[in-house]
Amino acid sequence: MCRSIDVRTAVLAKNDGLAAELRADLAKRRVTAVNLLSSPGSGKTALLELVLRRALSRDVPVAALTADLATENDARRLARSGAPVKQVLTGGLCHLESAQVRGLIDGWLPPATRVLFVENVGNLVCPASYDLGETLRVTLMSVTEGEDKPLKYPTAFGAAHLVVLTKADLAEAAAFDDAAFATAVERVNPGVEILRTSARTGQGLDTLLDRILTVADGVPPHAPLLAADHLRDHGHHHGPAEGADHDHGGHHGHAPRATTA
Repeated sequence: MCRSIDVRTAVLAKNDGLAAELRADLAKRRVTAVNLLSSPGSGKTALLELVLRRALSRDVPVAALTADLATENDARRLARSGAPVKQVLTGGLCHLESAQVRGLIDGWLPPATRVLFVENVGNLVCPASYDLGETLRVTLMSVTEGEDKPLKYPTAFGAAHLVVLTKADLAEAAAFDDAAFATAVERVNPGVEILRTSARTGQGLDTLLDRILTVADGVPPHAPLLAADHLRDHGHHHGPAEGADHDHGGHHGHAPRATTA
């Protein structure tokens, strides 16, 4: 048991070191990385497609990495926005790691990119423990998932700089208790902002993009209490212009495969 904990700690420490290097490199390139976490079916891909469209309509250069265990469906959907997109097939790995992100963007990310969205594998457990060199960590949840999810997955919600509630147009039909959800979020991440969005109606999409661009302009994001130091204070200034829930250690014997859309 002790050996298992030591290996896990070493894996996370190595990842954090590489993430810090990646974050510094992205800062020099004036790129803001946004790590999107959610469970499967939250509507994160649909929301991201629309945010990419809105960014491009406002002449904001954006790009996206999207990770999944299999299929290139998400990349095809996101590519409809017109933004550069790369699909990562993890081959069974339940999360992305900073070394993978580094290898995927080198030689691919357009030099003018201002915001890089990283759509993590659909999972609220494993990805929460891995820093990807992001400036902003956003945890999403749909109203159909139940208002107690922040209490069930405290690391995913507790380390978020921003919480996004999706499919808000279905709240009444799903009998979603908004007040209970807000209370649950506040318990694990006091003071974090909750944005209510809908890909169907467009609710909250411009506000979400505005929040991201504000951070890209150098305004520090919310400081979550559960985040480690590397997630609380990035030292990432562009200027105007609880522990891990579950560990797979990254040892699944599968190398990720990337395709570009």
